[in-house]
Amino acid sequence: MDDRRRVLVVEDERTIAEAVAARLRAEGFAVEVVHDGPSAVQTARSTRPDLIILDIMLPGFDGLEVCRRIQAERPVPVIMLTARDDETDLLVGLAVGADDYLTKPFSLRELTARVHAVLRRMEKATLATADAPPPILVGDLEINRAERRVRRAGVEAHLTPTEFDLLVHLARRPRAVLPRERLLAEIWGWADASGTRTVDSHIKALRRKLGSDLIRTVHGVGYALEAQP
Repeated sequence: MDDRRRVLVVEDERTIAEAVAARLRAEGFAVEVVHDGPSAVQTARSTRPDLIILDIMLPGFDGLEVCRRIQAERPVPVIMLTARDDETDLLVGLAVGADDYLTKPFSLRELTARVHAVLRRMEKATLATADAPPPILVGDLEINRAERRVRRAGVEAHLTPTEFDLLVHLARRPRAVLPRERLLAEIWGWADASGTRTVDSHIKALRRKLGSDLIRTVHGVGYALEAQP
């Protein structure tokens, strides 16, 4: 039985797709490659990958629609690839269930580092859920870590795994300001500050889902969860 982690690469530029697949196979992953939206949904359904690398611009239908359809059937970590450094694209990608993103051109070394970091995060989340920790209550916010569910004022919000982990980190220390670099290291597993915009984008996604008043920005430093009455 093949117990390697399975990665699905969805990229219509075949040169990029094959380069990514070759690097991931060298890292020990089992890799499937498809080049359009409908094939991505079908392959994800049949192979049940552990992670998906997903380009936004695809034939058939785009990566955002692919992500919506896949996440509706089974939550799975997704790293999105975009040819444009466009904040709107990034936020929409996070909203439909992506966990991380890279803007083209990117290095294969950085991509594989992101893949390993996302999978480590999923493993830690699974272990934390198995330990059934008590819920976190901060004002009108309730975070059920055992079920990985979040409610604010009794209304459930559907968060991606990364958004959930980020919220838990902030909620463990309400009102304390957590620097972007610290969040990046503790949640994403990155040792440098090159991806602090990733933190900013996920914070924006959390605000959109939970309310703009929940997380305070401390300019030049980081973020703090505001305790609500």
